[in-house]
Amino acid sequence: MHTESRTKNQSNLDSAYQRTRTDTENGRKINEYLMATVPAPLNPSFFAPKPPNRHSVCYTKPIFIFPTSLAHSPLSLSRFQRCYFSVNTAITASLKENLGNLRKRATDFTSLNYWVVRDYYRLVESVNAVEPQIQKLSDEQLSAKTVEFRRRLRQGETLADIQAEAFTVVREAARRKLGMRHFDVQIIGGAVLHDGSIAEMKTGEGKTLVSTLAAYLNALTSEGVHVVTVNDYLAQRDAEWMGRVHRCLGLSVGLIQKGMTAKERRSNYRCDITYTNNSELGFDYLRDNLAGNSEQLVMRWPKPFHFAIVDEVDSVLIDEGRNPLLISGEANKDAARYPVAAKVAELLVRGLHYNVELKDNSVELTEEGIALAEMALETNDLWDENDPWARFVVNALKAKEFYRRDVQYIVRNGKALIINELTGRVEEKRRWSEGIHQAVEAKEGLQIQADSVVVAQITYQSLFKLYPKLSGMTGTAKTEEKEFLKMFQMPVIEVPTNLPNIRKDLPIQAFATARGKWEYVRQEIEYMFRQGRPVLVGTTSVENSEYLSDLLKQWEIPHNVLNARPKYAAREAEIIAQAGRKYAITISTNMAGRGTDIILGGNPKMLAKEIVDDSLLSFLTREAPDVEVDGQKNFQKVMSKIKVGSTSLALLAKTALMAKYVGKSEGKSWTFQDAKSMISESVEMSQSMDVNELEKLANEESEMYPLGPTIALTYLSVLKDCEVHCLHEGSEVKRLGGLHVIGTSLHESRRIDNQLRGRAGRQGDPGSTRFMVSLQDEMFQKFNFDTEWAVKLISRITNDEDIPIEGDAIVKQLLALQINAEKYFFGIRKSLVEFDEVLEVQRKHVYDLRQLILTGDNESCSQHISQ
Repeated sequence: MHTESRTKNQSNLDSAYQRTRTDTENGRKINEYLMATVPAPLNPSFFAPKPPNRHSVCYTKPIFIFPTSLAHSPLSLSRFQRCYFSVNTAITASLKENLGNLRKRATDFTSLNYWVVRDYYRLVESVNAVEPQIQKLSDEQLSAKTVEFRRRLRQGETLADIQAEAFTVVREAARRKLGMRHFDVQIIGGAVLHDGSIAEMKTGEGKTLVSTLAAYLNALTSEGVHVVTVNDYLAQRDAEWMGRVHRCLGLSVGLIQKGMTAKERRSNYRCDITYTNNSELGFDYLRDNLAGNSEQLVMRWPKPFHFAIVDEVDSVLIDEGRNPLLISGEANKDAARYPVAAKVAELLVRGLHYNVELKDNSVELTEEGIALAEMALETNDLWDENDPWARFVVNALKAKEFYRRDVQYIVRNGKALIINELTGRVEEKRRWSEGIHQAVEAKEGLQIQADSVVVAQITYQSLFKLYPKLSGMTGTAKTEEKEFLKMFQMPVIEVPTNLPNIRKDLPIQAFATARGKWEYVRQEIEYMFRQGRPVLVGTTSVENSEYLSDLLKQWEIPHNVLNARPKYAAREAEIIAQAGRKYAITISTNMAGRGTDIILGGNPKMLAKEIVDDSLLSFLTREAPDVEVDGQKNFQKVMSKIKVGSTSLALLAKTALMAKYVGKSEGKSWTFQDAKSMISESVEMSQSMDVNELEKLANEESEMYPLGPTIALTYLSVLKDCEVHCLHEGSEVKRLGGLHVIGTSLHESRRIDNQLRGRAGRQGDPGSTRFMVSLQDEMFQKFNFDTEWAVKLISRITNDEDIPIEGDAIVKQLLALQINAEKYFFGIRKSLVEFDEVLEVQRKHVYDLRQLILTGDNESCSQHISQ
């Protein structure tokens, strides 16, 4: 940032702070007046005002916050009322905190979860008792335990009999191969998964490592275990990362990815443990049941399902549960009608020609609308069976009202691509059904892809019910426990954190206008930036993230953006790696399923890879990356440069020369993506091989490894420097208060808000969160929330509608709204499942018969067909 703009911003904030001090002093005088006039029983000593302090400007805000711009206005009745309501002292806060802690302890002690977790500690004691014996084993002896366990199972022992020993073996393998030893609470998490329950573990508590325990134990039966993630990236990462533990113990590890052939899929499904994402798994099941011969089958038939661990289980079974998986077949020929219907929709006026119901995205034409549409289309009846226009017109109106560019979808390369509302990612292969996607394409003037007919479908709920044993893990499931119990018979067990959670969740602030909300968000970001604290801002759409980005650019506040646009999505890992560093401001769409923790001080592994990439890519390839970088140079200016030692600099220079030599002498030329992949493979090599081994390979003139070992050694050297830097910077960030998370609106589920909150305060780190909402947010309009009372309340306190209100009353109202929204969507999912259960009876009968015919011999096939 330029010195002039930094000085200007600092001056603005200092003057704002001074005005706030003036207001506080005025408030003190009014409170003294109140103390002198109210009766003694209403005049306790703890009503004394707090002394003003710079820290409280940001955090300890009164129940009603007033704008600093009013500081010099004459003392009015609204100011008098504001100051009356702002009586909130340190003693009151302390009493509330102590009372809250007592209540929490009492609740913990009387809850069923407390006693369930306590019972699991008996297993932890058994694991800890066996550990010294397992630690004495060599790598070969440790791997041989898998053969021993399988022999014992064949001889009649159960998984429960070998559980403690198996968990200890996995813990030791993880310590040797990953340098990560399972905490006691992670052992509990593994036991919860093995028992077919949902383990609720806070962000940063190591859910990925926990899954290795239950996956290994259940894979010993050789019937196959599926570890299901929410996207291809996480499936690949976990298969490579956690796969080291399983391969070390003699198990085979498979990975299902988009674009694989049937042969590759079949081979991977035959492995002991298979990593995949939920959509690939569902579509493989449907495709197998449309197969024309046994060679086309990819899953383990006749028993494709045995045991599954679902990562982000609430996202998969609840949020994704609203949309069934569909396989489309023969296309119909109505594509030409969509652009015509889009033109008609432009003529119709909301409120006059049609009415909308935001809650369920429905449109109803009025008599005037029907008449105008029929006239425009030159038809006598919109609902004529021989010439049906009604469906196209209604879909065009839905596309106009409910499907907004940069919110529900983005346009890229002439295609309308859906944005997943939960993760903020683009889903290229997914399309809306029932003509909605074609209506959106027509609205945007894109080429219409022909509508299609559904030939196979299944809901995620029905798919995962096919598993005899199912478990899941997530950071937020307790709010939906009743649904999990009712639909899947899966209880939610809260696994304790390894270190106490010291994150501060500040009260929700509500604004009458969106303008006021965004201005306060900007002010809070600027205040934190001045301190040097990292900030993560959660938004609900691409549109909102870019609006806030533009606002920060006007104030010259450097920041990173992470949303569905290619220029940002391509740098996702890099952005998350920087998000916990000093002065880092990150604006992100929903963070669910990102799969990467925000580490205070920065992620050393990611930052080391970034340094290696920057140093070597220009020597490996002449291709420029096809990624638009927005504001990155400005952002890097305020970040402290990572100092690389002389050894690392020498290795980087040596590797760069080698890359240049290999390129010239051997005529090798890499594409940008190939070069990046080679570096990634070298980094992977550095994690899986011993340093002495790498040095031996680097010194040999091996055709197989011309650059890999050298790059791996260079990365390890840079990594050490990054670890030192990140450790120092992390302690500095902790001293400042840790990561501050700002939510810019409430979601339709408390779980999604909690996922965002969970990004701060990981593994005992300090942190804080603040949610700011406006009564103009879509959620309030969607559920017909009565906002008049809040607007009236604000107007009684002040004439300015841009000030926030906070307190128990507003929080209760907002939580009630969220609970109603959760109930509404639960009703939708329940109806969908009940409808699918009717189909399930027919689907199961037909699919079972098809598999018997495909996998049986000629004689049994003839019998089944004749029956």
